[in-house]
Amino acid sequence: MKKLPLSAEDLYALKSVEDPQLSPDGRYLAFVRVDVDKLGNKYDRHLWLVDLTERRPTPRQFTFSAKSDFNPRWSPDSRTLAFVSTRNEKPQIYLIAVNGGEARPLTSMPNGATNPVWSHDGRRIAFLSNVNAEERAREDSGEEPPPPADALEAKHRSERQEYNEKQKTDPRVITRLPYRTGTEYLSDRRSHIYVIDVVEGAKPQRVTDGELDFNDISWTKDGSAIISTQSREPDHDPWLYRAVVSVPVPGLSKQRKPFRFLTNPGLEYFSPQVSPDGKWIAAVRVPDHGSWGQCTRLALIPVDGGPARSLTDEFDRHVADFAWAADSRSLYFLVNDRGDTHLYRVEVNSGRITRVIGGRRMLLAFSVDRAGQIAFVAHTPERPADLYLVKAGREKRLTDFNDKLLAERIIQPIEENWHTAPDGRKIQGWLLKPLGYRRGRKYPLVVNMHGGPWVMWGPSAPAIWLEWQLHAARGYAVYFCNPRGSQGYGEEHALAIQHNWGDRVMQDVLSGVDNVVAQGFVDVKRMALTGGSYAGYLTVWIIGHDSRFACAWAQRGLYNLTSFFGTSDVPQLIEREFESYGFDNVEELWHQSPLAYVRNIHTPLAIEHQDNDWRCPPSEAEQLYAALKRLKRDVVLIRYPREGHEMSRSGEPQHRVDRLNRQVEWFDKYCKAGREKEGESVR
Repeated sequence: MKKLPLSAEDLYALKSVEDPQLSPDGRYLAFVRVDVDKLGNKYDRHLWLVDLTERRPTPRQFTFSAKSDFNPRWSPDSRTLAFVSTRNEKPQIYLIAVNGGEARPLTSMPNGATNPVWSHDGRRIAFLSNVNAEERAREDSGEEPPPPADALEAKHRSERQEYNEKQKTDPRVITRLPYRTGTEYLSDRRSHIYVIDVVEGAKPQRVTDGELDFNDISWTKDGSAIISTQSREPDHDPWLYRAVVSVPVPGLSKQRKPFRFLTNPGLEYFSPQVSPDGKWIAAVRVPDHGSWGQCTRLALIPVDGGPARSLTDEFDRHVADFAWAADSRSLYFLVNDRGDTHLYRVEVNSGRITRVIGGRRMLLAFSVDRAGQIAFVAHTPERPADLYLVKAGREKRLTDFNDKLLAERIIQPIEENWHTAPDGRKIQGWLLKPLGYRRGRKYPLVVNMHGGPWVMWGPSAPAIWLEWQLHAARGYAVYFCNPRGSQGYGEEHALAIQHNWGDRVMQDVLSGVDNVVAQGFVDVKRMALTGGSYAGYLTVWIIGHDSRFACAWAQRGLYNLTSFFGTSDVPQLIEREFESYGFDNVEELWHQSPLAYVRNIHTPLAIEHQDNDWRCPPSEAEQLYAALKRLKRDVVLIRYPREGHEMSRSGEPQHRVDRLNRQVEWFDKYCKAGREKEGESVR
């Protein structure tokens, strides 16, 4: 069978897996499979299950609702899965026995319920739900509206509620900052923690209060409290200056009590998890001031409060997701390192750190059972995310959902490509040769840059893998690298761009391009440049300072740091990176803004943006487009409705496919016109 090149439309056929969860007894592995519904222009998520006691463990679909099921969490006795489902429109928590049967709803919260977490004894589940002050007061009073007399009254109530919700925002009165995020404006509802008994007909009890958002849940072993996080300045910076807090869980008195801070100012903490023995809280932390490029580190806090102890201070890498070992003697955690993501373990007493799972791949999520068996999801340079199991030191791939498609498609190899920047810094990059590459011929090149800036790309990066392969399939060489500012090379590498987002990173990227060109197969008159978010910034910065590219495609970028400060949902980014409010040190911020160099831009530019992007708001693209249009430059603005900052990774499938095809068509317009005839060398 003749293999075909990958296409943008292959997005519809690709399957992905996420959120692996080993049962505590190690017998079962639950996970979520994600399918693209082409006709519905959406994603379907369902729970799958693997019986690991079988001789040849085979994944089987476990839930079959017409909507999405996700976020599976095992009961301590491994007999029941709690999960979140949208089968009744708003997300609610359901329970299903591992030996089968129908799922039953545990919650019926008016505004939905998410993030189920079992108590250690398996008798209760804590979860999150959004409520406003009026709804909280009604809960506290014990008020419950009488049930509707019939279906018509229920319909009228629903319509009245929908009408009242619309009236709240007509006009929209804003008193908080940020006041919008993702693709939506924030409402007057806040995320609060509830607890419910796992019995038929149980009613949930809210254990938090106030105009605050609680997003973390971890039970203490005795069930008397829930460990969470809360901002020390909720009125000024509700998402920052986060501290670990202990939230009492009321007993028979049902009297709610205030939470208590367990950590001190100076460091902010995220994702606290109580150890299985109940003695410690592990959390990642980072200084609450200075650049966001600083490494997050793993720390331990006594469960009742007291001095925190860092476990990874000497480990010069960013700590990501982590989990306790069952014996509480160590923790597992994910680490980005030189283009790959590995799993490490740190011993609580000695602080000794060892790598547990490595390889040329990116580990995306993992789970550990009581016996030390590890399940994980990994993306490799050759294949999208699959599910793996490590038992007794032996690794096995458990899923093959993309095998048929991959057997029918050509996947281009990705080559490592280090180079030395002008100031001597070593920069790691990668290169894909175009499909049908022949020595002696010249090819167009796409230079693709990552955003962040404090992230890391490697040959297994899941969010961009199809895009690279598509460009190579369409006849382009593809180059990408991790310039300074990237994770995976130590804190100094990440912090090197503070106060200088443009020049240093530009030199890292362009010297990498020079290194690729020196290999002799790139036509320097047919090179394209692209990147999103911070790399959208960098795309426009580079073409405002360098004219070597035939065209560029800037994605969801920020182009004016002064306006970005006042319109983004993360104004603190400017404060911490440039140590200034957007309205104070205007001269420095303007000097660091790509828009300041718009008169130097002669490279044909496509500006891609999303209408509901509140990270890099549409006004950033509008300013750049208007300036270039008034200067009579070659520019086009492409705006996608309903989408936000994550469109290229998780937006509507039809938009993602359209974007990929439209992007290549733009490159072809400037990099393929007048190209050499088939088989003819360019000299």
